[in-house]
Amino acid sequence: MSTLKRAPWQADALLLLVTILAAGGWIFSKEALAGMPPLLFIGTRFLLAGLILLGFAWPALSRMPARRIRRGIFVGLLFSVAIGFWIMGLKTSNHLGESAFINSLGILLVPVVAKLLFGDRPPRTTWIALPVALLGFALLSLNAGFRVETSQLLMVCAALCFAFLINVNTRVVRNVPALPLTTLQLLSVGTVLTIVSFTFERQPVALNTSILGWFIASVLLASSARFFLQITAQGMTTPSHASVVLMLEAVWTALFAAWWFGETMAPLQLLGCGLIFTALLINRWYWVRKILLRWLPGAAR
Repeated sequence: MSTLKRAPWQADALLLLVTILAAGGWIFSKEALAGMPPLLFIGTRFLLAGLILLGFAWPALSRMPARRIRRGIFVGLLFSVAIGFWIMGLKTSNHLGESAFINSLGILLVPVVAKLLFGDRPPRTTWIALPVALLGFALLSLNAGFRVETSQLLMVCAALCFAFLINVNTRVVRNVPALPLTTLQLLSVGTVLTIVSFTFERQPVALNTSILGWFIASVLLASSARFFLQITAQGMTTPSHASVVLMLEAVWTALFAAWWFGETMAPLQLLGCGLIFTALLINRWYWVRKILLRWLPGAAR
């Protein structure tokens, strides 16, 4: 049986829903940050989401060897750094669509980080896609008048951290079931960033019904439901196939931000985001072609 046949339409539908929930998470988070310090928000969000998933993951976790639990927590600590950069970038960002496309560079950088740190050999498409993505990022910076904004730098740092995290994830916790691993990571991130927030953040919490509603939506929809569905869908297909569909998160985020916040993009921003998305497609062209051949026979020939 081919890899493609092991990726049924149900997996694609679930992954599409995951990208919509993830994109919604950008909106939920940005709204909630109006009344909560960023690290406190993301820390408590992940902590509560992890506790919800713990109810489903406990049977597997209780049977897991201690060394695997330690490895899962270690990866969670790395995840804390990546998500910390992300939430600070989101806090300072004035354009969610642009930030989402910059953050998506993490997918492209995975094989580059693997080459630099672990000696892996990236596919040829990576070296074709990389200059395209860099040109896209340059155009986003040119739109600000030859100036790289703080939010852009933070999102680039987040992308680099996520690329490193994905590489470590596949090596350190190989063969660990996805649900207990995700639960450990969410609990680790939640615990670490909540402690960091209580230690360093001084911004007052201004909770009202609206802020609380956005926070609950972030926990239930953008975290618990999103990760649960993503784990389920990834178990029905291959990681490479799933990553192609998950690239749509940036597109949905830009569309949602345009609808909810009235964001618009200047021509240079549109071109920059378009080049970044094109680079992602080039990097995953083998799997993009397979998907096109399945859904639109003859389209990728």
